[in-house]
Amino acid sequence: MIAEDTRRAAQLLSHLNVRKPLISFHEHNEERRLPELILRLQGGDRLALVTDAGTPSVSDPGFRLVRACITTGVSYTVLPGPSAVTTALVGSGLPPVPFFFGGFLPSSGSGRRGELRKAVSLAMTGVYFESPHRLVDCLEDLAAINPACRVCVSRELTKIHEEYRHGSPTELAEHYRVHPPRGEVTLVLSATSIGEGEEKRKKDYSEKTPIPRNLA
Repeated sequence: MIAEDTRRAAQLLSHLNVRKPLISFHEHNEERRLPELILRLQGGDRLALVTDAGTPSVSDPGFRLVRACITTGVSYTVLPGPSAVTTALVGSGLPPVPFFFGGFLPSSGSGRRGELRKAVSLAMTGVYFESPHRLVDCLEDLAAINPACRVCVSRELTKIHEEYRHGSPTELAEHYRVHPPRGEVTLVLSATSIGEGEEKRKKDYSEKTPIPRNLA
């Protein structure tokens, strides 16, 4: 079994009473591990990749392994599991279609502000991952860019301390300034309020996205 964090994966396997050797596979050793893993797969080994807090390849290790399998002709399959992206989107109560996922927001202030400006200019709901240590700065930037946009901060999804908190960027920044956030944060934002401009959003999206003939 291939695991992003072998310690956490070992806990899961122990709970399930499964005894399998573990191979570490994370952002710092992906490139070095790939040739070894591909050789094993080509030799007939069956390997499973698990991540400790997310879906493999979605802002987690896995993308390079899938690409290597495609390139070398190794067969593979994907079993969907919990995803913070869709969980946060549904829990936000913001318009779910259309939406885009922007991954982790840039850590630099200028990069983050540039990304947020692009996000609120689109007729879509945006979903991002953000560090809890930068969340207040992020919300303050968003308040300066578009104070009227609607935001949902989702934390620790599917875990014991799960939280959904809704409001304006200013309201949420004030809350988290007093109550520093912990854990994994997923930010969902929409430039329009619920219901406001919804028909325009759908119209803009349909005009930019032609419907395939077989689905029209």
